[in-house]
This record gives sequence, structure tokens and C-alpha cells, in this order.
Amino acid sequence: MVIRAMEKEDVERVSLVHRQAFIRQRYSLEWIECNFRAFPRMQYFVAQEEGSVIGYIQWTERSGFREEVVLELEQLAVMPARQGNGVGRRLIKESLPLVEKTIKTRGARIKHIVVTTRADNYAQRLYHSTFGAEVEATLFQLYSADEVFMIARNVDVQSISRP
Repeated sequence: MVIRAMEKEDVERVSLVHRQAFIRQRYSLEWIECNFRAFPRMQYFVAQEEGSVIGYIQWTERSGFREEVVLELEQLAVMPARQGNGVGRRLIKESLPLVEKTIKTRGARIKHIVVTTRADNYAQRLYHSTFGAEVEATLFQLYSADEVFMIARNVDVQSISRP
């Protein structure tokens, strides 16, 4: 498996992953296309195996380009048949240093990482164990269920990206 920056040619394949991972959302192709065009505010990376995109991650800078960046892990999706095999963890660990590199070109640094997920989503454990995110609040009935807002404060990217 290879983790790499998403390219324009990947948009349709990533939208297929989106469609399967987020079944309540609509217009997957349009969602991925418009967000992909928002680089460098939004950065996408894919997990590719044997020529197929099996997962992706979308990182988003929040609230303007600042010296101390609050970075959001906005979406992480893995094909259902490949979930639970470490693909999501690798996407986080291998893409985050690449995001940091882009941010550093502006003389900025990553301060905090935020992420929201359904309160019943096992991904909370992944976010906690991978980059130290802690639940700060529960947002009741935000989308299809309760959502938790998680924050990892004063992030050390190098310690997260170690194997």
C-alpha cells in the first residue's frame, strides 16, 4: 500500500470511496471535486493498493491561514472491505507530515488538530491513539446522530508520524 497526495485523476475514484463510506451523504463526486480544488486550505491524500484507491483523508485548515494552524481532520474514509486493517492509521501517520511541510512553506506550524465524528463511531479510538485527540464536547443530533468534537492540543507531528 502507498499513501500519496491525491491527484486530479483520482477524484472519481475517491468519490466512489466517499459514496460507500458515507452512505447518508449525496453528490459524492461534486463534494470531492469542489474540496479538491480548495488546495492548499484542503489537502487530500489517498491510500492506493494494486492500482486501486482504497481510502482517503482530507485535512482542512480552519479559520484562515494563521501562524499557528488549527488543522481539522475533516474526512477519513476506507472502503468497507478494507476497514479494520490499519489503512486509516497509515493515512493519518503518513499524510500529516506532508500537510505540515506545506504549512511550513508559509512559516506556520500546526498547533491543534480537531475532528468530529459520530459518538458511536469506533474512529474515536483511532483518533485518540494516533494523535491524542480527546472528546471536548458532544453535539446532540447534529447530523444523523450525536457527534463528538475532539481536540489534540499542541501537536508534535514528528511523534505522530513515527512507525
